[in-house]
Amino acid sequence: LAGYVTDMLERCKFFGNWLDDKPPPVFWLSSFFFTQAFLTGSKQNFARKFTIPIDALIFDYEMMPKNSYRNGPRDGVYTYGLFFEGARWDKKAEVIIESQPKVLYSEGPVMWFKPIKAVDLTLYPHYECPLYKTGDRRGVLATTGHSSNFVCTIRMPSDKPSSHWIGRGVALLTQLNE
Repeated sequence: LAGYVTDMLERCKFFGNWLDDKPPPVFWLSSFFFTQAFLTGSKQNFARKFTIPIDALIFDYEMMPKNSYRNGPRDGVYTYGLFFEGARWDKKAEVIIESQPKVLYSEGPVMWFKPIKAVDLTLYPHYECPLYKTGDRRGVLATTGHSSNFVCTIRMPSDKPSSHWIGRGVALLTQLNE
């Protein structure tokens, strides 16, 4: 219960600051109850700005080098607050790597969810890392057509084949079961 209350107070503070001041430059992705709606809103802003059908857009992802930013990106959103399960991010090499021994979870980098036209996506060596709200890795399909737990996949740069990370069950989580 203590973890839940602490998390709720942090969410109230995050949204209170946003409401009282302005949108933050980096969004705490874990704070959103319906994460998919927030991400769709970001895509929709881009679609309206450039008069592109939203169905023609996808996200590309950039792992940012710093932990905080004074200004948000021109398009898309910077996010923080995700956790790797079974891997970690190497800032120097800019790829996912093995976890430290006996360390199950590690903080993910600040990520730029960058809306682009699907036809403009540049492929690079990556792992399609699933993002879940919790470590349960299961959910119920809601009336919106979304899972109650699965959020999306995030292309994480990798110097190993996807099968390597799939075999280790690597995923991103918005919150830990504490």
